[in-house]
Amino acid sequence: MQRWLIVSGIIVSVIRNMLCCVNISFNFLLIVVNDEELKKRIAEELALERARRDSEAQKRRLFGKLLERERISSNEHLTRAILRERAATEEERQKAQRFAKQLEEKDRELKKHDAYYKEQLARLEERSAQFYKVTTEQYQKAADEVSARFKRYESHPICADLQDKILQCYRQHAQETLSCSALASQYLRCVNHAKQVS
Repeated sequence: MQRWLIVSGIIVSVIRNMLCCVNISFNFLLIVVNDEELKKRIAEELALERARRDSEAQKRRLFGKLLERERISSNEHLTRAILRERAATEEERQKAQRFAKQLEEKDRELKKHDAYYKEQLARLEERSAQFYKVTTEQYQKAADEVSARFKRYESHPICADLQDKILQCYRQHAQETLSCSALASQYLRCVNHAKQVS
């Protein structure tokens, strides 16, 4: 149906073109139509229309191809960007895992060192306690031996009160030492008496 409309449109167009070329008289119209000429013109118009449609179809195909290429290109660009982003994210994740593993190793190492130092400290404290115990025992033993060997003597100063009085007198009468002679005589008698008693 559509093709028939196109063909009839072409025929009308051809007839119009031909009418322009024909001489028109006053009251009548003389039309000389050559059948071969008309067929040839129709065939040319059909060929032109077909060529125009083919050209438009080709343009649409080219435009479609261009759109498809552009879509593919943008998809590839987007895909590359997504892949780059994924790679960067994966690299960051792996880096974070490496750092976490290193931190865990450091933590284990620190705990190991801490346990080692605590163990060493406990040993040193134990040795120190043993050394202190042995030293204290040896000191006590030596002190007991010395006490057993050597008898202690308790000594009290002889005539201490007179001694203090004489010293006080000499301080008060530094220029008059003879004034303290009575105290000195008493002190000598006290000392002699103590010698006789012991």
